[in-house]
Order: sequence, then structure tokens, then C-alpha cells
Amino acid sequence: MGTRTTAFVLSGGGSLGAVQVGMLQALAEQGIRPDLLVGTSAGAMNAAWVAGHGLSRASLEALADVWRALRRADVFPVDPRRVLGALLSRDVALSSARPLGDLVRRHAGFDDLADARIPVHFVATDLLSGRDVLISDGSVVAGVLASASIPAVFPPVELGGRLLVDGALAPHAGVTQAVALGAEVVYLLPTGAPCALAEPPRSAVAMALHALTLLLEQRAIHDVAASAADVALKVLPPLCPLAVSAADFSRAAELIGRARRSSLAWIEAGGTELPTPERFLSLHKHSRHSSEPRLGRAARPAG
Repeated sequence: MGTRTTAFVLSGGGSLGAVQVGMLQALAEQGIRPDLLVGTSAGAMNAAWVAGHGLSRASLEALADVWRALRRADVFPVDPRRVLGALLSRDVALSSARPLGDLVRRHAGFDDLADARIPVHFVATDLLSGRDVLISDGSVVAGVLASASIPAVFPPVELGGRLLVDGALAPHAGVTQAVALGAEVVYLLPTGAPCALAEPPRSAVAMALHALTLLLEQRAIHDVAASAADVALKVLPPLCPLAVSAADFSRAAELIGRARRSSLAWIEAGGTELPTPERFLSLHKHSRHSSEPRLGRAARPAG
């Protein structure tokens, strides 16, 4: 890292957050470590883990174990009573955030952001103004929940007199915030968006998660392009082709392994030094009969 302040920015993406575990493993194996972390939604959960446990091989393998054990009901427990309440305008969310809060509480390794081993910040969105909010102090659990509070799926989180929802809705995707925090080198770890799904999502939660992955990738494209003149940007390309729904938690092991191999090959080939890194985030779709990576996405290992 030298003397330059390095930030890891971890975007959101539901179950695709498992991709970031493989990316983190690759970065750690190459001796690349952050001075600060910025996380959004699922990326906030991974950032909290790294802030509490560090980037040792054992720490990242334990994080991989957490992801491999997760199932959708552990994160998005849809309660029929809440669904009925939402239909009758008595409730604003389909799921309780308590299981997700318990998950963070069990695994973060620290309770207050001031106690993090690596400074960590979470991106959320002010529900009423639409502005991005950077959470840099207070409860780790509350910060992650606010950053990951998907509207209509989870209830908003009240912090500092504001109602906060998922950071995916924020005007900036984390790179801008990292630069404002003093980062001179930024590694962006995007979860990517499913570009090779055979059919659209079938449930309300899956549809919401899919929409958020598309939104996050668009935000990241603009954020990276806007910040390119202010910071050294290193964008780890998402997996491509990707046929895993952001609501499918059963394929974490596959995603982690692919992302580690692909990211290692990318770093070793000097991919982090290529110009206009936002092009690696271009939204696209593969035809049902093609599984080849889209060349405009970047000539790179597909994983």
C-alpha cells in the first residue's frame, strides 16, 4: 500500500455478497489490505466482518463458512402475518429485520463502530430526502441494518432522527464517500448483477433484490466514472456470465470459489491498472443459448 490511504468499497447484492468473500481472499493473498472500509447493504455485512476480524486466511475462511451456511429464511423470513398487515396498510415491511440483526450481532466481533480494528463506514439512504447517509459511529448492528433495509422488505431504521433505508438507493455507491474520507486508492468489490438468468425472479423478495442489483451496478458505473480523476481506482470485475439470483443463498460456495480464482488471475495479470474501469460494470444480458462472457464487459477471466 505504501503511504497512500487505501479503501475497500463493498457494494450490495443480496446472496451475491458471497462473491466479495472470494475477492477479499484474492486481495489478501496478494498482500493488499485496506486502511478503511465502506460497505453498502450486503457489502456492509462483509465490511463489518473484516472490520472486526481482519483479513487473515482464517478470518476469511470463517466468513466463507458463514455465507455457505446461510439460507434465504435466515435473512428474509417472510411472515404471513406481516404480509397481511402490509396488504391492509398496517405494516410497512414483509419481513422482520430481527434475524438479520441477530446474524450481524453474532458474527461482527464488535458492538460499536469506534472499536473496529479497521475503520468502517456504512452507506444508507435517507428515506424522506433520498440523500446518502454515511454511518461512521454508533451501533454496528443498527448501521448494517440501516444500510441493508430494502424498502417494503425490511422496515426503515431510525438513526439520528432520520429514517434510513438501503444504501442501494443512495445517489453515490461508496466510492465518492471513500474519497471524501481521504482514500487515495480505492478497490471496488462489486457483487455484480445476474446477466445470464434463464427466467425472471418469481417472488416479491427476489424481484426486489434483482432490481437493487441492477440499480447498484448503475450507481457504481457513474460513481467510478465521476471519481476517476480524484483517486486511483481498482475495480474487480464481477463474475460473468452469472446465472445466480440475488435471492439464491444455496450457491455461496460456488460464488466464493469462482470469485477468488477470477480475482487472483485478474490481479496477477495487472488488470487493476487498466484505464476506464467503469466499463467492467456494464449492464448486459446473455442470450439463453450463450454462456460466453460479453467482450465489452472486459477481456478477463470469467471465473
